[in-house]
Amino acid sequence: MKPTDNPSYQSAFHIKPAEVMNQLPTQFFATLVQKVNREINAGHDVINLGQGNPDTPTPGHIVKAVQEAAANPLYHKYSPFTGFSFLKEAIAKRYLEDYGVELDPETEVAVLFGGKTGLVQLPQILLNSGDLCLVPDPGYPDYWSGVALAKAEMSFMPLRKDNAFLPDFGSISEADRRRAKLMFLNYPNNPTSATAPLSFYEDTVKFAAENGIVVASDFAYGAIGFDGQRPVSFLQAPHAKEVGVEFYTLSKTYNMAGWRVGFALGNREIISMINLLQDHIYVSLFGGIQAAAAEALTASQECVYELVKRYESRRNAFFTGLADIGWQAEKPGGSFFSWLPVPKGYTSTSFADLLLQEAKVAVAPGIGFGEHGEGYVRVGLLTSEERLQEAARRIGELKLFK
Repeated sequence: MKPTDNPSYQSAFHIKPAEVMNQLPTQFFATLVQKVNREINAGHDVINLGQGNPDTPTPGHIVKAVQEAAANPLYHKYSPFTGFSFLKEAIAKRYLEDYGVELDPETEVAVLFGGKTGLVQLPQILLNSGDLCLVPDPGYPDYWSGVALAKAEMSFMPLRKDNAFLPDFGSISEADRRRAKLMFLNYPNNPTSATAPLSFYEDTVKFAAENGIVVASDFAYGAIGFDGQRPVSFLQAPHAKEVGVEFYTLSKTYNMAGWRVGFALGNREIISMINLLQDHIYVSLFGGIQAAAAEALTASQECVYELVKRYESRRNAFFTGLADIGWQAEKPGGSFFSWLPVPKGYTSTSFADLLLQEAKVAVAPGIGFGEHGEGYVRVGLLTSEERLQEAARRIGELKLFK
């Protein structure tokens, strides 16, 4: 009999995870996906506005670029650990053209396996056990994951409507200012869809410099601004590179979510540390993906302009539908999300459950993004205008707003 066939042997052996595995935050949106899938599997026509996955394909010229690159034997070998220079040069060129920001491709750009990777890695690079990170509330839950993996602590910065969903640095306690080593910001914002002016980033640089806090600007929706307004990059603020880095991804700008390619940009010391950590984890991104990413960044940006127009048109159609049913909310200034107040008598979760069960419309409860997300739901503009209008009509039939 083999040892593994012995019941007493099996019962004596237990896998015990590292403590940090038990400290990871619950993946809130896994529960949302399960709820939606139950309704779909039961045969219901669900309009899923609860997720942030771009719904249109990657532009054809980018797809063609990776197809051609896949046949190049150069890319069948290990890529340079810090990425090909042509990609980093393309990134620097795009930032100069779009934001007027000058970047040294070799020392101020790090290639990432998607923006999320860098956001989760940065706390592990900068924080020790017990150190403090300032995190927006509501905010992207994966910020919490990186802090948990670093065994650090968080202090939440409330994002409130009366302050345009920007953090109030003056309300941060003196104790937190002394302890904090890192701060996350995200504009255009997920989930609130708020945008930030240059003056806010100027104040951010001053606050960070005075308190020795590194700024991590999550610029995932940096291309998506409405009403003729281009979102502002943190790196446009004077001296921003002295105090922080910005994370950018091709996922949203070019509908390349599944390609997993992003960048960290800015402070040379931090970029060097990101590259060092990645040297120990990865062997860089497939060269064919890097070639396609460079094509996306250097070719005509007409596909980006068209994408933004599409989201703006969807926004306008959806908010016309909301006005028709009496659901009062502010139009988003950027991102592809809308942040909508729930009616009286409901929590964000109970309201989201009601919409899914009775209207077959899925939205994300605000509480999933933090305590100060309560009272709101997040809606993704990631389906056709017709489906968005249909979602508003279905919700209107519940007669919650009139």
